[in-house]
Order: sequence, then C-alpha cells, then structure tokens
Amino acid sequence: MNSRKSDTQISWNRSSGKSRNAITDKVRETTAESPRNATFEKTRKEVKGKPLKTKTGKSRKSTIGLPRKSTQQKIWAEQLLTELYEHYPNPQCALNYTNPFELLVATILSAQCTDVRVNIVTEDLFKTWPTPQDFAEAPIQEIEEAIRSTGFYRNKAKAIKETARKLIDEYKGEVPKTMEELLSLRGAARKTANVVLGNAFGINEGVVVDTHVGRLATRFGLTQHKDPVKIECDLMALFPKKEWTNLSHLFIAHGRAACKARFANPPDHPVCVKYGCNCICKKMREKN
Repeated sequence: MNSRKSDTQISWNRSSGKSRNAITDKVRETTAESPRNATFEKTRKEVKGKPLKTKTGKSRKSTIGLPRKSTQQKIWAEQLLTELYEHYPNPQCALNYTNPFELLVATILSAQCTDVRVNIVTEDLFKTWPTPQDFAEAPIQEIEEAIRSTGFYRNKAKAIKETARKLIDEYKGEVPKTMEELLSLRGAARKTANVVLGNAFGINEGVVVDTHVGRLATRFGLTQHKDPVKIECDLMALFPKKEWTNLSHLFIAHGRAACKARFANPPDHPVCVKYGCNCICKKMREKN
C-alpha cells in the first residue's frame, strides 16, 4: 500500500486535531500572511459553546464547541473557497420555496430524497395546503398520499402535521428564527435548522452537512470524521461564519457537477485536481 503523501495533502493528528506536516512550503510562502486569518479566529470565538452530542447521544443543544485549526489548514480552506466561487459564482438553495414555512416543509421532505423529487412534490403540495393552519387541519392520510413519492411518507407526514400545529400554538403560525426553537420542532434536526436559518432568514448558525458536503469535506482533506456534527464542527472552524450557508451550496454544486460519489475515470475539474488530496481520483491519476 502506497503511504506517500502528496505535496498538498494536509495531515491531522487524530488526538490533538493539529497539523503534522502543514501544507507545502509553496503554499506557505505565497499565502502565509493571509488577511482573512483574523476573520477565521474571530469566527471560532463567536460560535464557541458547549459541545453538542453527536447522533449517538441524546442531547440536542443548540451550541457547539469548535476544534482549533492551524494557520496552514485555514489557508488551504480559504484557497479552496476562492476556487469554488470562481466556478460556482451564484450558490443558492436547490429547494423551491417562497417563505420560511415552505422551506421548512421542503427540507423535512428532503430526508433520503432528492431535491428534484421534493420540488416536484411541493409544487402541488403548497397549492393544496399553503399555510401551517392548512396542514394542521388536513387529514393525515391525505398528506401521506401527497408526499408518498418522497419516501418515509408516514413519518414525514406526521412530522409536518405536528410541526404545523406547534407553529400555530406556540409561534403564532410563524417559523422561529433560533436554532434552539427550530430543534424543538418534530422532524427538524440540526441540518434542517441550518437550512432554514441560513436560507430563509440569512442567519449563519452552522453548516449544512448532507451526503455531498460530507463526502467532499473528506476528499478535500478538511475532516477525518464521518459523523455529520463533527464534520460541521471542522468546517465551522475552518471557514468564516459569513460563508457557512454558501459553503454547503458550493460543495453541493461541485459534488453534482464533478465530484460524484462514484466515477469510472477521475474528473479533470481544476478543483478536484488541486484539492482532492484524499480522493480516490488522485490515486487514479497517479496510476495513469
């Protein structure tokens, strides 16, 4: 097994989270005095809080503690972000919605379902039941039938109906604007809350980690974790807070355009070539 690391690969110490080999001398020479380092450090301090237990625990606290990252790691992340913006200059949410409630419902439906399918379903769904009051009063069987094609339709229908009722009873029919309040809604885990806060309200509370974001974060050498909450912590520690919402859109756009889950031939996209330090495509290129 070839254990030789490339010049651009970042290597983390598993116990401390600190860099062993940094990046390359070339990267350090050209960008060591990055003006955005102060922004990264400020971001880490702004969101510092008590650790959030992962999916194996029971706690759903709204604050999380961030790991420390080296200057070299932050430079690597900054360069990657700049490159992604060059290729995807207008990142945006793939779900169709016209208000925060529609986005909340669409995000609940998106679990284990494609955004394309969700958009097809919600086009008629929101015409039939446009408000929380409508969903709260609708027969559960009718909601189930309307969303059947999204999968897990019974659980999703129950979550949507109960959430609609809670919005009416506790929030005057409005979607709340805090992480803690959103996490109290049935069917709204941290990913859903981040989607709603970032896209409907412009509040960067965290980073949405779906399958695309988790896959690319690993391939780009930004994390060594598999747990979504731990991946989110790494990304929050590496990127400026103001970029958190767009970051997930950028990753998703690149994941769909080039860095797919499986491929027969390594993609020749510049981002993959430059930053795919932990991706199988790098080994495939070396063999060729």
